[in-house]
Amino acid sequence: MSTLPILAAISGNLHVALAAVGAAISIGLLGAKAAEATGRNPGAAGNILTLSIILAALIEGIVFFAIFLAK
Repeated sequence: MSTLPILAAISGNLHVALAAVGAAISIGLLGAKAAEATGRNPGAAGNILTLSIILAALIEGIVFFAIFLAK
């Protein structure tokens, strides 16, 4: 009985889990810094919101790449 398929499944799942945790932390930091930047300069709130939405989409894209590469 070979343990290679079991190790491959575990490493794939670990790969996706670490990507998801990293993305969650990154989006949390992004939201915190965006709120801080808006508090410092309320006039730039629209630009900060736009940039935050784009960056959040890119961060979530990393998780989707991890899911597709693990399967």
